[in-house]
Order: sequence, then structure tokens, then C-alpha cells
Amino acid sequence: MIFMALDHTRDFISNIPFEPEDIDHTWPFYFLVRWVTHFCAPAFFLLVGVGAYLYATKHSPAALQRFLLTRGIWLVVLEFTVIGFAWTFHPGWFMFGVICCLGLSMILLAAFVRLPTYLLMAVALIVIATHDIFDGLKPANFHSCQWLLFVLHRTGGAHFGSHSMFVLFPLIPWCAATLLGFSMGSLFQTNSATSRRTLLWTGTAACVLFAILRATNAYGNPGAQIAHSTPGDWHIQATLSKTIILFFDVEKYPPSLQYLLMTLGPIFILLAIGGVKFWGKFGCFLETYGRVPLFFYILHLYVIHLAAGLLGYLSHQPVSWLFHGGFFLNYPPDGQPYGHGLGAICAMWIAVVLLLYWPCAWFASVKKKHPDSLLRFL
Repeated sequence: MIFMALDHTRDFISNIPFEPEDIDHTWPFYFLVRWVTHFCAPAFFLLVGVGAYLYATKHSPAALQRFLLTRGIWLVVLEFTVIGFAWTFHPGWFMFGVICCLGLSMILLAAFVRLPTYLLMAVALIVIATHDIFDGLKPANFHSCQWLLFVLHRTGGAHFGSHSMFVLFPLIPWCAATLLGFSMGSLFQTNSATSRRTLLWTGTAACVLFAILRATNAYGNPGAQIAHSTPGDWHIQATLSKTIILFFDVEKYPPSLQYLLMTLGPIFILLAIGGVKFWGKFGCFLETYGRVPLFFYILHLYVIHLAAGLLGYLSHQPVSWLFHGGFFLNYPPDGQPYGHGLGAICAMWIAVVLLLYWPCAWFASVKKKHPDSLLRFL
């Protein structure tokens, strides 16, 4: 979540006129600032499934389903209200973002929790492995139901009659990562050597498979005519740094097989070797944010958005556009410079994260004292 805040800070205050994935213009550190954030969403969806499994060890299947349904609906409502407003400060605007997709994945998981674990894992792995086969589907072929393709498997503007909504996180294959986490939940019940070894080898195998698929362009990443922000295939570039950048520049919207292998592999390895004790005092610091993830997510959007306005005001830059749509629905006035470089982005990111430590610690304490209150939904 801390790396996620870095990416969102860049969204609001960057003055760099091209995306970090733009292979023709980017440079290693700028790409790295974006690349490290790729691990956020896969970890979210995977650990939602793991958390649901651990919840199931202490509650009945009916209680688990009830929790997943209510929690999932609550996340969808938040995405379409509080979170949507945080991005733009424009009432009534929302998108099909990560929180909405997480909520729908929880609702979908509620329908699967009574099935055998091996069957859930099979479904998850099949979806993750094969969804790229359908990358070539065209919205126009679905006519009035084209919105369904976007909600399920494509990033872009979905039209519901006279209404439209931007879909950033389609349900497939993100929901499969949640199913995978639930099916692997038993590995997290105990901190056994066997469980850690399984996670370590699973992560290593995923990394190796990613390297093979990426190096050969055999399968698992959409071509340039379909990809949202990447060139598609990997090939040697004019410089070594650009060659390396392109190797790791795989499609996130929607996440390709190569993207999921590249991110879930290291996540499994870190889960195998990490933990609060492994990281020491720094781990305790990070755990404070992890205890209140949704609270941090909502708060960091508002703080970054407001901080961008304050920074712009102090820098004598135009800021009114930030409060009337922001970068999603608006642009800085023509001819007026806006934004800052990577140094300012990193400084503001660190400041925001440190600032949010105290409200997160306070809220975690309040939640601990009232475990059965409605605060558990935050």
C-alpha cells in the first residue's frame, strides 16, 4: 500500500509529459517508480482470498458467506461514492476501480467457498492461464452488451445505454487471484517449514515461467494493438537499459498472464521468507498500515489530492482544475505549467506516508478495542 501511494502521488503532481511505460522516452528510475507499484493489486486480491480462508477456520461457511457478501457490497458502494469523489472531487463520478473489483471478487468467492479446495485452485489456475486467449474479443461484436466485455475482461469505457463508466479493473482475471489465495489459505495457518518451502518454490517456479514466456514471446501478453499501455512483445532495444525495461513492461490493464507471474512470483517468495519478525522494527511500522488497509486507502487519496492542491498553490501553479475533475476528468489550463519532477514526487510520497502513520495507528487501536462494531468494515 505504501508503494501504491507513490504511484498515486505521481498521478497528481507529475510534470513529466509521458507515462513511465513509454519505451521511447522513459528512463530506468522513472520506470522503476511505476514498476514497483505493480505488486500492489495482485497482493490485494491474493491476500483477500487468504484472509477469507483464515476467517473460515474460525467461523461457519454460512458466516463466511455472509461476511464476504456484506463486505463485498460495502466495497462496491464505497467505490461508487467516497472513493470516486476522492479521485476527482466531482460528485457522482466513479469508475470500476480496484476496490469495486475487490468487492465483486469477494461476492463471487462467497459462491465458491463450499467447494473442495482442489477444485477452487483448478478453477483459479485455469482462468489465470487461459484468459489471454480472449484478448482479441472486440467490444463492437457484443453490440448493446459490450459493457459486459469491459466489466469482465477489458479496460476502457463501458456504455450502459445513455450512461458510461470507465472500467480500470475488469473482474477477469483479478477474481481468479482471490480464488487462488483462498485455495492456498492452508499454507498460512501455521508458519511451518513445509508451508514456507511450498511458497518459496511456487514463487520461484512462477518467476522462471515468466522469464521463459517473456523471453520467447510464446504466450501471455497481449499484442500492441490490444494492450492498454505496453508495446506487447519483447525484443532487443538500442540500449541495455531500454531492453531491460521492455522485458519487465507487461500489461496490467487487464493483467496478462506474464504480469501475474511477474508479480505473484516474488510475492510468494516474500511471504515465504518475510513476516513482521523478519523485518524487525520496520516490519512493525509497516504492520500499522496493514491493520487498517481500507482506512489507509481512502485517507491517502484525499490527503494526496489536497496536498497536490496545496503544493500547486504554494508553487503559484493552477490548482482549480484539481478540484473540478482532477487528472481523470480535467487538464491544467493550456500554456500554464503544472507539476513537479521525480524528486518532489518522492518527497511528497514520503511525507504523506509518514503523516498517515498516526491516524492509522489510532484507528487500528480503536478497531482492536471494538472488534464487533461496524468499524470492522474499515
